[in-house]
Amino acid sequence: MTALGDLIKIDDRTVLVLGQELQFERDQPDVANALVHRAGDTLVIVDTGVTTAFRAALRAATGRVGHWSRALVLTTHGHPDHVGNNDLADELGVPAEHYIPAPDLDQMRDPASYWVRSFDRISGFASLPASSALADKVVSICQPMRPFGATTRTYEERPLERIRIGPLRFTGWTFADGAVRVLRSHGHCAGHVIVHLSDCSVLHLSDEGNGACGAMADADQLKIQTVLGAVSVLFEEKEATLLTDGHTFAVRRGAEVVAYLDGLLEQAAAMQASALRLTEESKQVQPSAFLTRYTEAIADLGVGGANPNPVFTAMMAVNQLRELGLRPESGDVDAPWSRPTAYNPASAPSRPGPD
Repeated sequence: MTALGDLIKIDDRTVLVLGQELQFERDQPDVANALVHRAGDTLVIVDTGVTTAFRAALRAATGRVGHWSRALVLTTHGHPDHVGNNDLADELGVPAEHYIPAPDLDQMRDPASYWVRSFDRISGFASLPASSALADKVVSICQPMRPFGATTRTYEERPLERIRIGPLRFTGWTFADGAVRVLRSHGHCAGHVIVHLSDCSVLHLSDEGNGACGAMADADQLKIQTVLGAVSVLFEEKEATLLTDGHTFAVRRGAEVVAYLDGLLEQAAAMQASALRLTEESKQVQPSAFLTRYTEAIADLGVGGANPNPVFTAMMAVNQLRELGLRPESGDVDAPWSRPTAYNPASAPSRPGPD
């Protein structure tokens, strides 16, 4: 068993600080793992989690990686469980920089509105509290929330770089003389990035590996699956040898990583196949009925995501329907979904006959 703030030593200058799982019924927030690394004389912190206890664990970890004289705090995306202690950059007593993704700036400023938008999509058919109540719950348990500091800037204020790692090309930004590479992925949510620490061969996937189907309103399934495939290639080519992420409380190594990522891609295909079978029986799909059967299907497959619970399962179900091309027929509660007609002969322009 692991506990909030436990440390996994990766090497003499790299530590993974463990977070915790979400337990709504106990008012326990999920807390994302954080990486603490030293690149030369620069302390690198990737994500800062949330809660006072995790902040203390981060501070302790900064003393475990050797001497540093400057600091770099990198935010992978704007969700509350990753950003609550971002102002730690101001307290380290050395020149510091802090970067966040620009597409996530609005949700970091107003997290309640972001979560209302995500929960509104399921409020008509999932037996859950109102969207605003759920959003308030997420925000209230993720405290204290200090996502900005005196040095906070967006990555996008820096010139975008072309970054080559082995056979692959990415775009993003480099720091610490190229030892730290921030790579744009944008799958789990609109601004998501992943981080490659070249001098310790760690790839931090953050939340791009949170299950085979993204749940958020701004998730992009194609980008999630594309980055999983690209990261697999990096490990096959030994451009990275250790994988960490936001919610798996372990470090994966070598060939184990490739099998793990291939498994996620296989799950993505299996989940979509299950959803397709469930929508083929009728031209109209009732979301509440689909959710019940989809929940059973993914349980049979043994798949899900980080911190599985009915809320995130319902959000995945909506995304899966959209991935299959279905759309709600109206804004009514539990309105049926259907596929727009691809071709309607009655509306096609007439063609002239032969002379």
